[in-house]
Formats: sequence, structure tokens, C-alpha cells
Amino acid sequence: MLSVQVLCIGKLKEKYLVQGCQEYAKRLQSFCKLTVTELPETRLHDSVDAVLADEGQRLLAKLPAGGYHIALCVEGQTCSSPQLSQLLQKKALAGISQFTFVIGGSYGLHEQVKKVCQMRLSVSPMTFPHQLFRLMLLEQIYRAFSIGANTKYHK
Repeated sequence: MLSVQVLCIGKLKEKYLVQGCQEYAKRLQSFCKLTVTELPETRLHDSVDAVLADEGQRLLAKLPAGGYHIALCVEGQTCSSPQLSQLLQKKALAGISQFTFVIGGSYGLHEQVKKVCQMRLSVSPMTFPHQLFRLMLLEQIYRAFSIGANTKYHK
């Protein structure tokens, strides 16, 4: 079974976001082993660069060896839900069994984190709160697996 990790900065605070993420985590159980790893946000003391560096070091320390790492960032390439499904299927057929999606904190991702990822993915040129985006990402991962399995979820 494929393993999918969502590696992210920040804890979910809003009940509706927690419930939504739990729902998609439950749905994903039939397609993959999902792990969500939350790392604490760094408070802004000195500079945004210092925050990005600190969060980046902690994200890099938690990235699993091997697998396929996807950095979520606004400058990444966009793809449709069917294209994401095809990407996951293609990589899985090539022998990749571990996917890690990396979500930064309020200030984004440090460049070093982006460099170690095999893909930079953007869902929109718009900016979303990173906590809301986690729910959106889980839904899209579920949609990608549903497309690949030809289920009724994706229309």
C-alpha cells in the first residue's frame, strides 16, 4: 500500500478544519497509509528569513529518505485533479511507494526545502491560509486516488 505523508508547519486550530481533515483521512484509508506530521510554527522574533530558516531545518529533518517529495508553493506548477492522479499513478508504477507533501507556515517554505523536493506544486496563484490549505490538499489527494480507482466521487 502506498504511504502518503503530509508534513506541515502549524497545528489546526479551528474545529471545522480538524473535522474536515479527519473525514478525508478516514476516506483515504482504503487507498493509502496517511500520516500527518505537524511541526510547531516559529514565532517572528528577528526576521521572516530567520523564521523560514528555522522551519525549513525542522521540515528537512522530518523528510523521509527516499520517496517523492512535493513542495506546495505558489510558484510551483499547477495541475488539474486528473493530472495529479496521473502523476501519483505514474510514480507508483515506477516503484515509488512514499509520497510526502510539504506545507510551509505563514511565510511559506525555505528555498532549501523546495530544492530537495522533486516537484513544486501550486493549486492556485491565490494565497490560502496554510491551515485551510491542508484540508484542501487532503481533499485533492483523496480525489486523485478516487480518479485512479474510477469511483463516483470525482465527476
